[in-house]
Amino acid sequence: MNNNGTLTNPSGTSTGSVLILKDGDNVGVARVPLSAGETLEIGDRRIEVRESIPPGHKIALRAIPQDSPVIKYSETIAKATVDIAEGAWVHTHNSAPDFSGRDYEYATRTPVTDFFPPEQAGTFMGYLRENGDVGTRNYIAVIATSNCSSHVASEIAERLKNVGPETHGIDGVVAIPHQEGCGHSQGEDTWQLERTIAGMIYHPNVGAVLMVSLGCEVNQISKYIGTAQLGQQAFRKGKLIVGLEMQSTGGTRKTIENGVRQVEQLIEQCRTMKRTEQPLGRIILGTNCGGSDAFSGISANPALGYASDLLIRSGGTSALAEIPECMGAEHLLTRRAIDEATGRKVIDVINWYQNYLRRFGASWDDNPSPGNKAGGITNITEKSLGAVAKGGTTALTGVFAYAERIDKKGFVLMNTPGYDPVSLTGLAAGGANMIVFTTGRGSAIGFPVVPVIKVSTNSRIASIMEDNIDINAGAIVDGKETIEEVGRRIFDLIRRVASGERTKSELLGHKEFVPWRVGPVM
Repeated sequence: MNNNGTLTNPSGTSTGSVLILKDGDNVGVARVPLSAGETLEIGDRRIEVRESIPPGHKIALRAIPQDSPVIKYSETIAKATVDIAEGAWVHTHNSAPDFSGRDYEYATRTPVTDFFPPEQAGTFMGYLRENGDVGTRNYIAVIATSNCSSHVASEIAERLKNVGPETHGIDGVVAIPHQEGCGHSQGEDTWQLERTIAGMIYHPNVGAVLMVSLGCEVNQISKYIGTAQLGQQAFRKGKLIVGLEMQSTGGTRKTIENGVRQVEQLIEQCRTMKRTEQPLGRIILGTNCGGSDAFSGISANPALGYASDLLIRSGGTSALAEIPECMGAEHLLTRRAIDEATGRKVIDVINWYQNYLRRFGASWDDNPSPGNKAGGITNITEKSLGAVAKGGTTALTGVFAYAERIDKKGFVLMNTPGYDPVSLTGLAAGGANMIVFTTGRGSAIGFPVVPVIKVSTNSRIASIMEDNIDINAGAIVDGKETIEEVGRRIFDLIRRVASGERTKSELLGHKEFVPWRVGPVM
């Protein structure tokens, strides 16, 4: 496959059986199952397949001596642990990660973004908030401060589950329960939870908030609304907020009844909020991949990267996350940083994560998962080189802590784990009002207040999990569409969903919210 996403191997025996991603690669990717003894014609060469190779897995295009680099995407992804014959299967049994000899450059290849003129940048129909944010949805969020109040928050939303656009003129009432908020040590862990909860209170897609606390937890409700406002509607930073404390209200049943009455009042006020035409530049797009396979970096991720570029050229923001899935590709991010300071922040985050893993005796190569490896991904470098493609090709303009408010335009990076629900929670708390999620194995996930578009990397999973997948990027692997064509379809769907069209994860009711706990339990 060349840079525009079309196949490079010419017709011949087993036409289209192997994808070659870049000139100089010494491995190709099996598009379909390859059988031992099969002959492949690639250019003017004939390669005999030495053993059965599953789809998505790598085949040696020429002999790779022991200790020599395995090259894919024009990058070293591993070193051979034995002599690998031409036509052999290349995977974990005959290669190992290689992080040696990596030098970092900072802002040495910063691209210049070709922004669309204002009249061509495009618009969508969104909710303009008093603080200037723009939402793609208009929810009332019932937010628990801790695990102790999560049941009550869920019950209040359950009692109002029939509230929707057709009946009440808002997108719905959603609970945001979680298992955190108490037993935290004071310090980084508590601050991160506070930042995450505050990000949900003041999220652009939330029109009003009911907060529910027990009363004695570490994560006190007074941190967000002040004790004087309990049981009373109040505006803070342009947001309509009500707070209830179970120990003051009278326990579970009374708090649920009181909460339902409070939310019914909030509905009457939120239904007056209407969509208006807004510039596409007000979209903050969170990007994530889960259940990746070897086609992720060939189809869905670069197509999403193309859509990210279109959004950024329209004045918007695209956020890359999942730091463990940047390891091995971080040098590509430092080079395209807007300045040296931003590039060095990438390495600061990588080093922070390395130390975080060491606290628990973990390592980078605990990722990929068994499912990733079954799909053809051999190690974290290969996975990362495919994962960072979601960020497109524009300059890296900022690096953010987990759940930190994203306040820069363009392509940015956020420190999140690769664990999907935690990563999506950080992106949303940072202000992402849209999320696009690519998957090769079929991850089923969504978010309480942010629409999540699902893009499959291959046609098989798009067919098997049709109820979950919004766009099939497997058409790229099948040779039916280019990266640009699928990327344009993703971009067009982003605009339609931002204006109110429902994603399949929304229709299925996926509402995963999982804050990242980094500290000990007290």
